[in-house]
Amino acid sequence: MEELVIRDADVVDGSGADAYRADVVVDGGRITSIVKEAAAAGCQRPTARRELDAEGLVLSPGFVDMHAHSDLALLRDPDHSAKAAQGVTLEVIGQDGLSYAPVDDRTLGEVRRAIAGWNGQGDDIDFDWRTVGEYLDRLDRGIAVNAAYLIPQGTVRALAVGWEDREATPDELDRMRRLVAEGMEQGAVGMSSGLTYTPGMYAKDAELTELCRVVASYGGYYCPHHRSYGAGALQAYEEMVALTREAGCSLHLAHATMNFGVNKGRAPELLALLDEALAAGSDISLDTYPYTPGCTTLAAVLPGWASEGGPEETLRRLADEETAERIRHHLEVTGSDGCHGVPVEWDTIEISGVGDPALADFVGRTIQESADRRREAPWVTARGLLLADRLAPTILQHVGHEENVRAIMRHRVHTGGSDGILQGAKPHPRAYGTFPHYLGHYVRELGVLSLEECVAHLTSRPAARLRLPDRGLVREGCKADLVLFDPATVAAGSTFAEPRTLPTGIPYVLVDGRFVIEDGRRTDVLAGRAVRRTPPA
Repeated sequence: MEELVIRDADVVDGSGADAYRADVVVDGGRITSIVKEAAAAGCQRPTARRELDAEGLVLSPGFVDMHAHSDLALLRDPDHSAKAAQGVTLEVIGQDGLSYAPVDDRTLGEVRRAIAGWNGQGDDIDFDWRTVGEYLDRLDRGIAVNAAYLIPQGTVRALAVGWEDREATPDELDRMRRLVAEGMEQGAVGMSSGLTYTPGMYAKDAELTELCRVVASYGGYYCPHHRSYGAGALQAYEEMVALTREAGCSLHLAHATMNFGVNKGRAPELLALLDEALAAGSDISLDTYPYTPGCTTLAAVLPGWASEGGPEETLRRLADEETAERIRHHLEVTGSDGCHGVPVEWDTIEISGVGDPALADFVGRTIQESADRRREAPWVTARGLLLADRLAPTILQHVGHEENVRAIMRHRVHTGGSDGILQGAKPHPRAYGTFPHYLGHYVRELGVLSLEECVAHLTSRPAARLRLPDRGLVREGCKADLVLFDPATVAAGSTFAEPRTLPTGIPYVLVDGRFVIEDGRRTDVLAGRAVRRTPPA
């Protein structure tokens, strides 16, 4: 007898087609049969060792978080309810060009310091891997949800070139090509970049194109955090489209937003650019989170030259009065590349987390608010915080526009990504709420997308980008990564005031046919594994 039958579910199968009533049978981690309208037809209904009454609930494929920062959280936190409770059954990590494989001992230490604001220092982690394959093997020991990995181009550059702002030599470029090829052979699904983060930002287009050629030869995709989401946003999108067209590589645009005052109401221009490229044959997709503020580290807004050489060099420059004044001028007057070419507005930058608990008073306040309380200039406050916390502070940047968010999420190549940073006392609520917020706010309350459309955005579209033909759909033979939610009550519990509150209306989540959320509570099941690249046919 088979393991589980889910009775009388309203199946939204991920394809975008209309919902239908069915009994769905699960066995051996896969969907083994679907009996439509079984009760109404009066036919013999399937049986199993366990029966789950799904009356009033929607059954959909598990949600795919196309932009996650759970690289260490998956190892550190077996519970991982931040994602499991949302119905996320697969995360794509290794984002924004910086992660923990491939590395050597030197590079690992540098990367750990550079992205401590994203993932913590990792002092509680046994870094017993160095290659992409070894990291994926570590995930295979058991994690809360599945994970796919992007080779981080900035880490690759740090390993082959260092943190200097210069062109790679031919030998260094050859080494980067080999590192990317090895990562793809070991199971990565593509390559990411963080082109406003060091050292990835130091790569010229020709270098990125060569690495994308390698990614394309393995059937992977390129996922850039491109060079500007502000003053040069459209040009930065055009650059990525042209670069991947030259390389013959698929393109997935990370957190594809149009931010800052210069881009208010300009999403249609971006979508027209993408439509033109798609019509010309480019393979493009994108992800967004359904909120207006962004989230990154405070150090990320510094000009690229100030971060050359790595975290210790950044701290040295901040400590030097003359150099710090140059940094301030770039931030407040010129508009640094780290702040997307826009002069910084300190009243839009809210501290969301710090590494040192003694600095907790800054959390939940903007730089401007803390500066006013301290009766000093905001740059003095920001500089002091960066030095005291050794570049660890994370921030919310309140620079987005609701009309842009809604326009982009309607596009036919859109997918969902949380960009969720799980560190800090007050992280962005998207880390705990992205997927129920889509379903509750943008589907049920606003009607921006139909339920069937939205589920397709969150399931089959990302599965197609990842070349996973047996995921993202409720179909016989597909993996039983499934979510049951109440369309009348599903909602994000997380808010900017209480960002770690879990969602409502998602009572059941299955990974590999096993309940990771049951009756609204996290079980002790660790059914997640590394999802490796599917080779091209």
